[in-house]
Amino acid sequence: MTVVVELKQVQQSYGDLQVLHDMNWQLRAGEVLGLFGHNGAGKTTTVRLILGLIQASSGQVRVLGGEASESRVRQQIGFLPENVMFYPQLTGRETLQHFARLKDAPLAQVDALLAQVGLTAAASKRVKTYSKGMRQRLGLAQALLGEPKLLILDEPTVGLDPIATQELYRLIGRLKDSGTSIIICSHVLPGVESYIDRAVVLARGYLEAEGNLYELREQAGLPVRIRVQGLVGEFKHPEVQAQRPLSQGWLELSVNPAAKLSVVQELLKLQPSDLEVRPPSLEDIYIYYMEKAGAVGIAGVQQ
Repeated sequence: MTVVVELKQVQQSYGDLQVLHDMNWQLRAGEVLGLFGHNGAGKTTTVRLILGLIQASSGQVRVLGGEASESRVRQQIGFLPENVMFYPQLTGRETLQHFARLKDAPLAQVDALLAQVGLTAAASKRVKTYSKGMRQRLGLAQALLGEPKLLILDEPTVGLDPIATQELYRLIGRLKDSGTSIIICSHVLPGVESYIDRAVVLARGYLEAEGNLYELREQAGLPVRIRVQGLVGEFKHPEVQAQRPLSQGWLELSVNPAAKLSVVQELLKLQPSDLEVRPPSLEDIYIYYMEKAGAVGIAGVQQ
């Protein structure tokens, strides 16, 4: 599979402060990758390197088969920053037309993109009248100008309501199916979990983990949570690490992943009224790696 982004032994320093240490990971064609980490983990620096805005202190950053700073490479990248800002006096259509000229993208794409993000009715209104969610959708349309082969989205759901968020992820799915490679930076892990193929987890400038959700669960070795309702008496099993009662007669068991099936089989013999198996979520995995790296302190995530 074609490699779209590759970081090899990348280190980045600002004066005496080293913010990235021996970074190695890849993004392949048609793949959606989640780039996660605490504030100060190195995500923004990594994105700037991929965009060609800064040059690595050492190591190699390859994007779309070339150097990140090459104009032909930049032209094939779409970027949605976390905080989108536009000229308030321009209309939505004028804004996209302006960015289309800057990117040398066809002006014919403008109205189609406005329709794609649900802004046709607001196309002739000044951006200063837009809500935060509308500005976010305009930012997404800007990122899609020129049909980029690589799309980088930084907190793309900020300001979007649940329906608009689902529409965004459906759009991401269509872009992926068409071969676009996508990097999503987000702190809303439950929302993004179902839509990424792989994750890269950074902490304190180091690569803590990389892989798909199954691989990350295997690496972390976190327990599976089994929730069962309607048991009479205490359930005992050697592979149950902990158990706690929940509301409405539910009991939650923490179980060694390798023993999941045997525990479920024993539970079914007791004829419970309901049962749920919950593997470690992306958020569980993220917290595990943050704690492992010492990136979570008493006051919360360290900067």
